[in-house]
Amino acid sequence: MKETEKSIFGEQYRVVAVERDRLLVRGILSGAVLTIISTELASPLTPEDYPLGKLIALTDPSTAPLN
Repeated sequence: MKETEKSIFGEQYRVVAVERDRLLVRGILSGAVLTIISTELASPLTPEDYPLGKLIALTDPSTAPLN
């Protein structure tokens, strides 16, 4: 399946909020706000790792090589 231009993986995002298990990011071009929920409660998300305004890109896990 081909990635479309409107894919969430084709845009960059800025961090707008960080909670223990959630990262809120806003798309640079679309303005869409996404909530990324971490399932790794033993490793909480921190503002030190994701400072407000940090530019990030999302990676499509379906394209990652298999182990």
